[in-house]
Amino acid sequence: MTQSTVIAPTIVQDCLPKLVYEIAMPQPQSHLFEIKLTVCNWSGELLDLKMPVWTPGSYLVREYSKQLQDFIAVGDRGDRLATKKVAKHHWQIQTNHHNQVIINYRMFANELTVRTNHLDATHGYFNPAALCFYVPEYEHCPIEITIVPADPSWKVTTPLPEISPYTFLAANFDTLVDSPFEIGCQQIYDFNVLDKLHQLVIWGEGNLDPQLAINDIKKIIEVEAKIFGGLPYEQYIFLLHLSPSGGGGLEHKNCCSLLYPRFSFQAGEKHNRFMQLVAHEFFHLWNVKRIRPAALEKFDYERENYTPSLWFSEGTTSYYDLLIPRRAGIYDQQEFLAELSKEITRFMMTPGRLVQPLSESSFDAWIKLYRPDPNSANSQISYYLKGEMVTLLLDLLIRDRTQGHKSFDDVLVAMWEQFGKAEIGFTETQLQQIIESIANQDLTEFYDRYIHGVEELPFNDYLAAVGIELKSINTNNIPSLGIIVKSEHGKEIIKSVASNSPAQLAGVDAGDELLAIDGFKISADKLTDRLKSYQVGQQLELTIFHGDRLITVPIILAPSQPDQYQLDQIEHPTDLQQQLFKAWVNL
Repeated sequence: MTQSTVIAPTIVQDCLPKLVYEIAMPQPQSHLFEIKLTVCNWSGELLDLKMPVWTPGSYLVREYSKQLQDFIAVGDRGDRLATKKVAKHHWQIQTNHHNQVIINYRMFANELTVRTNHLDATHGYFNPAALCFYVPEYEHCPIEITIVPADPSWKVTTPLPEISPYTFLAANFDTLVDSPFEIGCQQIYDFNVLDKLHQLVIWGEGNLDPQLAINDIKKIIEVEAKIFGGLPYEQYIFLLHLSPSGGGGLEHKNCCSLLYPRFSFQAGEKHNRFMQLVAHEFFHLWNVKRIRPAALEKFDYERENYTPSLWFSEGTTSYYDLLIPRRAGIYDQQEFLAELSKEITRFMMTPGRLVQPLSESSFDAWIKLYRPDPNSANSQISYYLKGEMVTLLLDLLIRDRTQGHKSFDDVLVAMWEQFGKAEIGFTETQLQQIIESIANQDLTEFYDRYIHGVEELPFNDYLAAVGIELKSINTNNIPSLGIIVKSEHGKEIIKSVASNSPAQLAGVDAGDELLAIDGFKISADKLTDRLKSYQVGQQLELTIFHGDRLITVPIILAPSQPDQYQLDQIEHPTDLQQQLFKAWVNL
């Protein structure tokens, strides 16, 4: 049986073409979805079909059409139609004046992520952007999609309304793309929050306690709904895949897809991390799905959609995915400060924070964030991570300027009221103006220095408002080489080399194989202990395979660098500092 309980809306047929999909999986072990697309009421001599090259929420051209094979088209009398591929994602069909064209193709699906497709003997999952064509200029037309399960016992879970058994209706192509499908024997748990139906849908096995998870998910829903004044949907699905490793999430308007390691749900830190993922993706149903940059107001599925504001869409969401579980009582204030300290440590240990501006990081998502290389840490910064840090500073600034009467919550509410409810895209200037109106302060200098510039973030200047200080800690206190080494297949491989470090100045590159220090063999797990016997300024000889050449280079060791940052309360906070701290981290 199918699982959708939403009543299908009445849609006025104001466009001629009608698109009907049939998605079958007769041999799931082959990882091949078999798709039949019927285009009815077609009147043109040519039919153009295009497949998206990316999916909203994951800002990288992923070339979904690379998985397509066996493309053929026939007319309504069964005669084969001439087809031509005119671009990597674009097919053209000579219709011979048939008003019904049937297209058959298969898609290979063996990549288990939240943004791709996966089919095997246990289930089928697909992201419509990674599976379905659209007809240019007719993206606004409704689309029917029928699922033919591999096994009669398999269920279908999707946020789309069901109009007949196994058949679902999307109001338009954007809605279809925003509606993932899970087909199989998934576990389904219904629960209600604020009089709205929710489902936790789980594929895979692991050590997750569904009821424990649901109890905390309910708290997260309630806290986030309180910020925005209610829930903007009638039904919401948390679709969770339990995998051997890896993780991630992808937001949709009325659901989210989550991927998490199957045995990583123990109480404590791992449970908290999962709840942060839930809080993050759920927060997106407001921030980015409805409150979204003007560049993402109308999706262009053929190419990159550029915006400098992903720091707000993703980074602000990352800040709140730490705050929300605290407000929900899932962890205490010390755990919150510890989690935030880890995030600041990651930020401060990334040299690229002083190289790439935050607004440029948002713009360059398409070429950098999802394709890291050995020099990435030296040359770029994640808009997730620095956006989180900048939102922290702005939240503290607003709390300080208004003596606790306002916070960044008020920015979110204003954005929701002005842009989110009507789903009108915002510009970068409009976002800045709203933040300035809440802070009652011109933020041109702040933007120039920390969003468009690369100055070091002055954490302690802002943390002082809540009686907190950031301390740098050197846990190893050993001289620095400036390299990270990992053991791989019996070799000690240098994975990264810090900019202007002793190793880089000596000509050591990422990818080199580390062999010896001063003539004695060294391994990754022994490197720290070995360096403890040296002093700052002392010279050592590093023997490496540089490419296929054996070389030994002299290196002068640099002073030790902090490797951890910790947030601590100051000893004698003022009454106002204590008041602002409690408002910030307490329930």
